[in-house]
This record gives sequence, C-alpha cells and structure tokens, in this order.
Amino acid sequence: MSEPAPALHWTHEGQARSARWHSESRAAPPRRVVEALDNSFSADAAYRLACEGTALLWCGDFQNARQLLQALARRVERRPRKAPAPAASPAEAFHLHRQAQAQRARVLAMLLIPLQADYGIALRRAPDVRAACTEAYGPAGAEGFVVSLRELLGLVGAHEWRKKGVEIAALGARIHPHYGVFSPVRGEYVQLVADAPLPSQALAFDIGVGTGVLSAVLARRGVQRVLATDQDPRALACARENLARLGLGERVQVLEADLFPEGRAPLVVCNPPWVPARPSSPIEHAVYDEGSRMLRGFLGGLAAHLAPGGEGWLILSDLAEHLGLRTRDELLGWIEAAGLTVKGRLDARPQHPKAADASDPLHAARAAEVTSLWRLAAR
Repeated sequence: MSEPAPALHWTHEGQARSARWHSESRAAPPRRVVEALDNSFSADAAYRLACEGTALLWCGDFQNARQLLQALARRVERRPRKAPAPAASPAEAFHLHRQAQAQRARVLAMLLIPLQADYGIALRRAPDVRAACTEAYGPAGAEGFVVSLRELLGLVGAHEWRKKGVEIAALGARIHPHYGVFSPVRGEYVQLVADAPLPSQALAFDIGVGTGVLSAVLARRGVQRVLATDQDPRALACARENLARLGLGERVQVLEADLFPEGRAPLVVCNPPWVPARPSSPIEHAVYDEGSRMLRGFLGGLAAHLAPGGEGWLILSDLAEHLGLRTRDELLGWIEAAGLTVKGRLDARPQHPKAADASDPLHAARAAEVTSLWRLAAR
C-alpha cells in the first residue's frame, strides 16, 4: 500500500485549507504558508520570509510571480559585504559551494503555485503547462496539488529542450532529453566513444543508458547489437524514444537492470556519475554518486561480463580528483582489485563554458579537468 501524498496546510480568511504537495527533490512541504497576491509583499519582505522558512502560496498574476522569483534570486546571489574566508582545500570549496547551492534552492523553492487536476493554472496570465507537466509527472490525476514555481519552470524548460533536442556532432543528429534525464550537452565524452577503436562490432553493453546517446553512437559505428540498461523509468523511456527516432530501435535493446544485463560482451561501456557526492534531486543522479557506488559496481562486475579478449570502456572525468574527493591511486586500486588492467586511455579537455569561467568558485578544478575513456581488460 503506497503512502499518502504529503499535504500542505495554510489559512484562507480564517479558514483552514490544505492541498496535496509535490516535490521532485522529495522535499517536505513547508510548515508555514501564507497566501500572496500582487504587491502583498515587497521583494525584501518575501525574501526574509523565505529565508525564515515561510512559503508564499501565490494567488495573483502568474507573470508577477515570475518577476518575484527573479527578485528573490538576485537577493540570494548578492555578494556578502565581508568576503568569506578562502577555503582551506578544494574539497572544502566544493562542500561550501554545494551548501550555497542547497541554500539557494531552499529559498527559491518557497514561492508556490497551485496546479489544477488537469495541470492547468487558474492564475491571470498563466501559460499552458499541461504538456510539460504530463511529460514530467505522467497523466493527470483526480485532484490538483501545489508545487514550487522554480520546479514548475524547470519542467517547462525541460519540455522545450525535449522538443528542440541537442545536436550531437558524433551522430549528425539530435538527441531529445526527457525531464529528469541528464542532457548530453558535454560533447567531449560522446566524441571519445565515437573515436576509440572498437574491439568488436558484434555486441556491446551500454551500462546506464540515460538518453541513449552512447548506444546510438555505437550502433552508428556498426555494432550489430547493443544491450542498454538503466534503473530509472524516465531514462528507459527517453532512450527508447530517441533510439526509435534514429531508426536504431531494432539494433539496441533497452532493459531495466541494475548495472549489467545477463551474459558477456566483447565491449562493455559505462559513463557513471563523475563526482562522489550525495545528489539532492533526481537529475543530479547523473552527476553525483555517493560513495562512487556505480563506478565501483561497474569495475567490480566488469571482468565477469567481458567476453574473452573484450574491453570495458570507462568514461570518467577526473574532476573529483582535482576537488580532492577521490584520488587517482584510489581509482587505479579499484581497477586492480577488480582483476582488470588498463590497455590504454583516450583523453579530452572539456569545452563547456564553466571551464573558462574564472568567477566560478570551482574554476581551478574545472580548468584542470580531463575526461578520459579508459580501455580496460580482464587480467
């Protein structure tokens, strides 16, 4: 029996009200909620309430709510009058950055929007978000609920990304990411898979398929059969849709599995999350992997799933090493303990804008980052 949905409680003209609460990050509903109309609060007053943990349930003009959210974001991002003490280490800088991100997310999540049962918004100048909500939440239910405006705008942005798609040079085609599935905007890791010498074109496993981009690259390179796995229902649906759109649905079979499918293959590919830290939302599972669970699981099971003479391709950034969250010796130790040897490695420098952004608090680590395709074999 499923647990009842959490509820949000507030008062309207002296009467107790409640509604279902939904949060993709699984945040608990705010304990204190006040209704807010246009000009009910100044941006400074709204910011103080949000910092204190009081949520604003918006009942006015939708576009005014968007403007207030922008005003709250500007206040969150104001530099303190006194510069903070420099971090003692890259790891401390990373943890302080994550704390600041979490605090920003908590404050901005305090502006709430009610959704009707069909995902409509009964506010003036509200956009039609029903398609975006259906893609993210699934078919509409029997009752409405309340979400943060920040989450709702994220759904709308993901809906636009899904329609437009991301151009993948190695494919000469677009990949269309679904909400909650990490977009392949960093082309260097895709290009590494496109360039590495194939040990075989008979069969490949793609562990953690995501959008399906690496399976598509392998199939386009001539691999006759690809078995792709993932545990996330959104990723499974996204990969199947992308591969069908590219005409590769018959050559790539997408399976729900924790890491490996049954059997062995001459090529096993995995692009695990790169940073060993706790994810705070579903989309972050593609970047953060607490305790390097997926990385260590892939390495630990790889030898048992490689055909004789086969290769495992581990696509991994060394950002965690530059942040002091994992050492190269640890990685090499896990490879050796798994009964694997390194046959070779292809490296690529990142091309994303943050690598050149000197104002980014993690700039030094990002500027030094290298993404590698490790060619591994069983000893």
